[in-house]
Amino acid sequence: MSVRLVVDGRPVEVPDDGSSLLEVLRDRLGLRTAKDGCSPQGQCGCCTVWVEGAPRVACVTPARRVAGRSVTTLEGLEPAERRCWAEAFSATGASQCGFCTPGIVMRLAALRRRGDEAPDEASVGRALAAHLCRCTGWRTIFDAARLVDGHASGPTPGRDVAAAGRRAALEGGNPQTVGPAVPLGEGGFADDTAPADALVAVPDGDGGWAVGETLRQARVAAGKVQGRRSPVQLGHPLEVPPGEWPLTLRTTWVEPAYLETDASWCRPGGEPATPLANGGAFGGKRASPAPEAARRLADELGRPVRVLLSREDTVRLGPKRPPVAAGIGLDGSGVMRVVRTPGVAEAIRSVAPGLVVEEADAAGPATSSDIRGAGWVEAAVLLAVVSRLGGEGGRVEAGGPVRIDLPSGAAAEASIGPDGAVTVRVSCGLPLDEIVLRSYCTGAAHMAMSWVRSEGLAVDEDGEPTDLTIRSFGIMSARDTPPVLVEIVPSESPPVNGSDAAFAAVAAAAWMADGLPQDWPTRGRA
Repeated sequence: MSVRLVVDGRPVEVPDDGSSLLEVLRDRLGLRTAKDGCSPQGQCGCCTVWVEGAPRVACVTPARRVAGRSVTTLEGLEPAERRCWAEAFSATGASQCGFCTPGIVMRLAALRRRGDEAPDEASVGRALAAHLCRCTGWRTIFDAARLVDGHASGPTPGRDVAAAGRRAALEGGNPQTVGPAVPLGEGGFADDTAPADALVAVPDGDGGWAVGETLRQARVAAGKVQGRRSPVQLGHPLEVPPGEWPLTLRTTWVEPAYLETDASWCRPGGEPATPLANGGAFGGKRASPAPEAARRLADELGRPVRVLLSREDTVRLGPKRPPVAAGIGLDGSGVMRVVRTPGVAEAIRSVAPGLVVEEADAAGPATSSDIRGAGWVEAAVLLAVVSRLGGEGGRVEAGGPVRIDLPSGAAAEASIGPDGAVTVRVSCGLPLDEIVLRSYCTGAAHMAMSWVRSEGLAVDEDGEPTDLTIRSFGIMSARDTPPVLVEIVPSESPPVNGSDAAFAAVAAAAWMADGLPQDWPTRGRA
């Protein structure tokens, strides 16, 4: 039995083996712009294609269901239309790693084709509800949509792409390509570059790897269980240190939730592909098991091997942000408890030498100090906010932004207005490329607001994550993300990372705007 369909204008025939449309596109036909961020959850939008001109999430669409129908991927768009979207996303900084943007482009291109008038911000926001983007903070994507419709300025003439790449590497902590190819998904992701004849290996749930000729075979061999969102409530594993503190804070487990799950591949005797590809994954992939497994399995089996972690695997195996519980005095002294994590105590002391750091054991998933700003951002937020306490009852002084100064020389001021709009002023040396810097700072603002207000990962009493779907982590949606204005302070000093300072400053501003409740997330999970 076989399935016949038309893909990007050409008739194709593939075996009817129960595969999803995404598996057919990527593994049978080699069309890699449709990305796998959560299959088969159908929750991230990265695999969006058109079926008979309508957007559809390919990972939950059985291939046999579209038999005889027309499927269009990003590769199948008219070249002029592809170029238009690519240039708009590049010109506005609406793509950083470029993993989620092919699906977003397909969604927005379909929206644009539906009506006679250009889509407004509300309709773009509704369309983006089907997607997740972790890097850009959404607002630059709105900018790109306006640019395509002629409501914003175009590409920057004479842009120094090499300088843009240097700024992206500073902000992301990993070499990164910048340019119009990136929004089209051509950033060189590990699984996109794997040879067609590679075996596929996935975690088997017992500490080993299940191997098959295809992803479907490997997952069947592993007995993959579909992830669910649980009814388990968020918990705060650490108690605030005893004492009379004017300001206290407790955080919970937080999933980094990078969109590209861990992947690598290797030939026998070769070097494995890096899972970092075109993005740093907020530090969450620096100890990924994928490369070493790909190397070992390729040598053992004598064939190229792709190693892929599903969304559920990433949640179970990947490191989380270590929870903290702290009390701080008006003079900046205090105690911060943190889940035991190598390197985190030193990171906290680097910005807050007046805090006594107590590491504690807690039943929960693995943690890492490589996660963006782990520990030290919480300490910097406490210091910045406590400096604003005063008056009867320790009220926050009204007016003005909250400022974060880092040992690196970077600084950021952030404020949140009555309408929720965020203003960030960033100083981080020579900008190199303002588009990239503004994009990273916008993304940092979104991540900070989302973390403070709605993100968390529920775990059971044994410390095992119970929320295994990407929508269960509480990430702020496009429609809920307020405008973000980033002002870059001119400087000729050596360039340093600026978005981490913006991340800390916006976190402090969001906490203050919400009235400084002790426990994060302040508003519960989305």
